[in-house]
Amino acid sequence: MNLRKASRFITSLYDEYLRPVGLRATQLSILMALEQAGSVTITSLSEILLMDRTTLPRDLKPLERQGWVSVTEGEDRRKRFIALTPDGRDLLKSALPLWEQAQIRIRDYMGDDPYKGLLGQLSDIVKLNKRD
Repeated sequence: MNLRKASRFITSLYDEYLRPVGLRATQLSILMALEQAGSVTITSLSEILLMDRTTLPRDLKPLERQGWVSVTEGEDRRKRFIALTPDGRDLLKSALPLWEQAQIRIRDYMGDDPYKGLLGQLSDIVKLNKRD
């Protein structure tokens, strides 16, 4: 239960820091993934983010409405491709310093070594998803 509570608190902390640019932490994660991946299918993006494929389109809608991502159909109309727009890149540039401020707040509270250790442990937990 403490892991879930900590996760919710950290999400709300990032949301607080990102409020000036009108983003939520979950939305910034999507933009960051698109910046790294380029144009990808919804299925690929959901795998990158470890999100449910049926949930992602709902989370993409506000980003598309704001003009931060584009959603286009592929040759096979069942495939849709998601990409970051130039406005999305500009927003990302504005949001990343705020994201970093939230991370600094957590690191300063925890201390450098425990913070780095936690990040390593969280990376290890994410790898559990790839095991059979």
